[in-house]
Amino acid sequence: MAPRLMPRPHPTLPRFAHVTLALLTLVACGRTASPTSIANAGLKARAPLVARTTETLGRCAHFDRERQVFFGDLHVHTELSLDANMQGTRMTPTDAYRFARGESVGIGPYDEADQPTRHAQLRRPLDFAAVTDHAEFLGVVGACSDRGGPAYDRRGCRAFRNRERSAFIMLHSFLTGSGSLVRDPFLCGWGAATCMQYQASVWVDLQDATEAAYDKSTDCRFTTLHAYEWSATPSVSIRVAANLHRNVIFRNNIVPALPADYVRASSIEQLWRRLERECLRTGEGCDVLAIPHNSNLSAGVMFAPWESGADRFSLEHARRRAYMEPLVEIFQHKGASECVRGGLTGDEDCGFELVPYGDLAAAGRDKPNAVREESFVRSALATGMSVHRELRVNPFSVGFIGSTDTHLGLPGAVEESAFLGGGGAGEGAEVRADQSTFPDNIYFGGGGLAAVWAEENSREGIFGALRRRETYATSGPRIALRVFAGWELGDAWCERPDRVAHAYETGVSMGGELGAQPVGGGAPTLAITALRDPQGAHLQRVQVIKGTLGVDGTPRVQVFDVYGDRGIGRDVNLSTCEPSSAGSDQICTTFRDPTFDPREHAYYYVRVLEVPTCRWTTHVCVREQYNCAGTRPIDRACCAPEVGLYPESCVGVRCGPDNATHRCCDNRTVEPVIQERAWSSPIWFYPAEATP
Repeated sequence: MAPRLMPRPHPTLPRFAHVTLALLTLVACGRTASPTSIANAGLKARAPLVARTTETLGRCAHFDRERQVFFGDLHVHTELSLDANMQGTRMTPTDAYRFARGESVGIGPYDEADQPTRHAQLRRPLDFAAVTDHAEFLGVVGACSDRGGPAYDRRGCRAFRNRERSAFIMLHSFLTGSGSLVRDPFLCGWGAATCMQYQASVWVDLQDATEAAYDKSTDCRFTTLHAYEWSATPSVSIRVAANLHRNVIFRNNIVPALPADYVRASSIEQLWRRLERECLRTGEGCDVLAIPHNSNLSAGVMFAPWESGADRFSLEHARRRAYMEPLVEIFQHKGASECVRGGLTGDEDCGFELVPYGDLAAAGRDKPNAVREESFVRSALATGMSVHRELRVNPFSVGFIGSTDTHLGLPGAVEESAFLGGGGAGEGAEVRADQSTFPDNIYFGGGGLAAVWAEENSREGIFGALRRRETYATSGPRIALRVFAGWELGDAWCERPDRVAHAYETGVSMGGELGAQPVGGGAPTLAITALRDPQGAHLQRVQVIKGTLGVDGTPRVQVFDVYGDRGIGRDVNLSTCEPSSAGSDQICTTFRDPTFDPREHAYYYVRVLEVPTCRWTTHVCVREQYNCAGTRPIDRACCAPEVGLYPESCVGVRCGPDNATHRCCDNRTVEPVIQERAWSSPIWFYPAEATP
């Protein structure tokens, strides 16, 4: 029986600087092993504590055939993720699920008595969550945490436990390779078998925690999904690392014995084939999908046809991608991935929470560089229509979700007024206890939520919604957004008492595809309802985003303001962060496309914006009562040594009257207010001659 992951001491250490890209020559490597190497080496992985089961809809007392909205987080890291662990996170998967269900938890930094100096609790529990720890280092974390194991006293494991910078560089550098350059670190022993043994054991521990937190009663208060993250970060040029990470989400607790990591699945095609072989084609009831996330830091290659550099999609690749990846994460802790201003696919509201980095290495070093439009989701939607025009398959017919990517083990911790940091490429848990500096990179935020429309809050209900793309993303608020499209919905849809049933009967919901244009022509109608978060701000506007592929092959984007006005609720009291009381509580409206051309490929999605509210950075400054009146500009001397977390970025920081420096006095770095929002999954239309 493989050793269980054992607790390890957690000394309070100096803050650890996150480094994501290093020289490949620093890697100490061993030989790789196939997924069957555990058996070949005479090692045996433990079985989960709960029998593998499938379920059907209808178990929950609160069942609704017309579906109801549930909010969750599908991107969560705990101490089992090496980067979170080395930054001081001590939250276990069990703790993360406790937090998601509404319990209070203690988090770092820790005092001299090893007690947490901060506590966190959601004002409202989540409906569902998935812990998605990095698959690549589960074995390393397990081996280096097992006091009785063969690796515990090795130099590499001691460096890991002490959170040494050299260990972080060494362990993460192998993720920046590709193909034959990807190897296991040798600190578990020569070859991969021992690391894989620990990986399998820790994977079972994660399954046990996920299974134990799932509410299997008819109350169905909380749903957990088995999951992990595949964390490819290949170098595309010197000092540029593309974030190609995927969260792998399973339908039930029938899962492979080992997660597919980047070492044994070193391209996205290999990941898909392994999931097909070890899950979808086993005949045991396993079902799975993968969710690309954080594409804004992908150096322009997240939505490329092949990682090898091909410039065209093959039919096989397009089909496989469309099935394996029906969703994309459009918003999270490290910014928005919807669109950028300018270019072919931008608009003036695309500036929301954009980070000034084009790849993950730049974000980790806090070195702004070029942001590439092809890294963003709207560019992928345009590419998908172009591929469909040629192959009659759209590889990017994706639905939208948001999530946090928290590395503090805090799923759903998205409130701007209670921002605790996110970790990852930020500061992690070892921030200063007095909070005299911002708890994270100033450009990062709390992340968003995934919302689904499902019959019930069960695994079958939640996963079914993910698979059919009846999902949407929010930047944090629990806005209830619903969108349908059809040829027969009519302008009076909002007045119908049976409007939801009528919409399902005659149209399609968000994530669907419109059928052929009916005889006699006409344009499609979108039917939209939006309800404000009762604990959030009022709603300012509803927009329909339309993307088309012209007859000449040119992509275009149009934005229609179908409800509200940009001027509503613009005044925010920056001294108290009290938002405007203007705006709407709920909205129901329809939109008939005035520019519809049945010869063009098209997609439609809805964006709902709240009135402006304070960003988390402004909330920090209001709480700390920084008075920047009478400030004077200063030069780079401000960088040493007290100015904050990222001294290389302090150009423009001002001195207060007491000659203390703080970023609260710099309004040019980030906007003091933001407009929280929700994005519906798109609905697609394909011309008749382009439909198979």
